Amino acid sequence: MSEIKVNSIKGVGASTAAITVNNTDGTCTANITNNLSNRNLIINGEMRISQRNGTNNTTIASGATYGLDRFSGRSQTGSGHTMAQSTDAPVGFLNSAKITIGTGAAPSAGHKNYFYQTVEGNNIAHLEAGTANPKTVTFSFFVKSSLTGNFGAAITNGGGDYSFTFPYTINSANTWEKKTKTITLTSSGTWPTNTDGGLTVFFDLGSGSDYEGTPNQWNNALDIRSSSDVKLVATSSATLFITGVQLEVGSVATDFEHKSYGQELALCQRYYFHLVSGNDKLIGLGMNYGNPDFFAEVTFPVTMRAAPSLDITTGTNYYRMYQANSSGDDMDSFVISRANTNKCNLYDSGSGGSIGKGGLLVTNNASASVAFSSEL
Repeated sequence: MSEIKVNSIKGVGASTAAITVNNTDGTCTANITNNLSNRNLIINGEMRISQRNGTNNTTIASGATYGLDRFSGRSQTGSGHTMAQSTDAPVGFLNSAKITIGTGAAPSAGHKNYFYQTVEGNNIAHLEAGTANPKTVTFSFFVKSSLTGNFGAAITNGGGDYSFTFPYTINSANTWEKKTKTITLTSSGTWPTNTDGGLTVFFDLGSGSDYEGTPNQWNNALDIRSSSDVKLVATSSATLFITGVQLEVGSVATDFEHKSYGQELALCQRYYFHLVSGNDKLIGLGMNYGNPDFFAEVTFPVTMRAAPSLDITTGTNYYRMYQANSSGDDMDSFVISRANTNKCNLYDSGSGGSIGKGGLLVTNNASASVAFSSEL
């Protein structure tokens, strides 16, 4: 018998495989050694899921601001910067994240301006970062900008005190380009392997000098850019589009791993679950526990990362609890109680009704919205 190693086999993309040839009868056996399924550590890397705002703009605040699922922005320089789901995308993709600078300005030293995703520690344990045998990973993505030049990106540990920043070059304005970077992780620093944040990938938008460091090496600091990288936030109306974000084990950037919409949505719902929005939509079934205390139960579609907080819009009579004989009581809001990673109660202490009476909790305004968050 003899063995032939090939880089790909029809039907399995860029997998590495060894083909064993039987010299007596000519039959072949393929032994695939690199399973391509579930290799991408980034969730929603093709920007298809946007539970919070759909395609609407989200204004990027000075603190963590979630827009598209699992991706967050932060800006402390200038004003009116937004991020949104866009249909402008390279061949093979439907969506991208679009970041638009409002009124640009030069950042102060301590200003944080970036777009990022934090990966749960449970999902990076196999990388062995922070141990004597850290793995090599490859980071790849598609990018387009109205500006050209070197832009900053980085990988950091969960605590943000070890970072590897590197430049990527946008050669042509308003043109989609693919970028890749291979990085051997470090044995230094703490990299949680539980439900805390284990690793973060950053796309710098023009942070201040406090976040600049020597590129292409591990630094004992939160460095997400070098001093010569472009500051997007300094240019009013500048744009940056990103999609196809992938982080995988190995030294080769394989083709982007496209998951089904349902699979990607379920992965996102571990961190954020949008239950309902709009008028006359069912939230849950409940009953009057006391007079007038009302509880409604909600079961989450997937196990959430942690017991979630309630993300709700409020307003006069935004919600209604229907009871027997078409009677009901309106409420402006309610709170979450007895929450765990699988279900919770929604509670209102002033809905009316009598002990033991059942009812339906529904929305009562087109602007009403109920969601649950356990983001990192």
